[in-house]
Amino acid sequence: MKKYLPLQSNKGTFSLLLHKQTLLYLVLFVLLILAAAVVSLGIGEMKIHPLNVLKVFFGMGTEQDALIVGQFRLPRVIVAILVGAALASAGAILQGIVGNPLAAPDILGITGGASAAAVAFLLYFESASIQWLPPIAFLGATLTTLVLYALAWKKGVPPLRLVLIGVGIKIAANALITVLITFSPFLLQNKATLWLTGSIYGVDWNDVKLISPWTILLIALAALMARRVNVQQLGDDVAASVGSLVQFDRFALLVICAALTGTAVAVGGEISFVALLAPHIAKQLVGPSFGSALPLSACIGALILVVADLIARTVFSPIDVPVGVFTSAVGAPFFIYLLYKNRNR
Repeated sequence: MKKYLPLQSNKGTFSLLLHKQTLLYLVLFVLLILAAAVVSLGIGEMKIHPLNVLKVFFGMGTEQDALIVGQFRLPRVIVAILVGAALASAGAILQGIVGNPLAAPDILGITGGASAAAVAFLLYFESASIQWLPPIAFLGATLTTLVLYALAWKKGVPPLRLVLIGVGIKIAANALITVLITFSPFLLQNKATLWLTGSIYGVDWNDVKLISPWTILLIALAALMARRVNVQQLGDDVAASVGSLVQFDRFALLVICAALTGTAVAVGGEISFVALLAPHIAKQLVGPSFGSALPLSACIGALILVVADLIARTVFSPIDVPVGVFTSAVGAPFFIYLLYKNRNR
């Protein structure tokens, strides 16, 4: 039985090999995401049976169900899917080009840089359009990524050096955020603190419109560079010998990673460990090939955040706990496990 399913255009200008196992896992996780979304849409102060939720999508639901699902709950679920996919994809990209299993935007300070820029925008440019928040967060993430890579460079990027410098940058970014919040008005302090915890509470269709084009475009661009990432994983010398523009490709991928991180942070705040967890789970299922790991990581990240948000808003109802609390509760022990597992590397 062939492991790959070949796809080719009529003129032969486009060809792609789909790994059948990866395709099966993608279908499985998409179904799990849809199931989790239907359950999430039906749970709240007013419960709606899953069948009635499905009826809303087919235009057969009651007006009340359509209002609750379509206007209040559906935007939050979609934002959770997009933010989870963006964070997981950013983690997959960073681990792919660096070759470090501990690499993730939140652990290496990239998320902190995006958060610092976004907090400064929220606190001191309150009257500005919220549409500027993703570019500002992207700028903060990009600058942090460039500083991290420059400081870690020493005839390459040693994994331990990268992690240590990244942790240092994360601490510096957190210190800057604390200073910004301390010297800001009290009402804005509460707003920034809730946002930093990582929450998608109160999102609406404007947030969906804000994040969806960025996320879809950036993940598609990363997928188009899958072969280049696979070549880089063989080492810079091998990649250069087969004609790969190593430094240009690495820079482009880092920009995509920073943009995905900034986009997710702009809407969901500083949600930790999704970018670390999802790529590891994906690689355990389909192996290290970036072309397989990237889309599966995005699906797993989306599922993690949908489930985490469902738990966050229902377990302690009527209190809506920030989703970042639950991702950190699961992710922190996993990070300690990875440190222990890789202690001799």
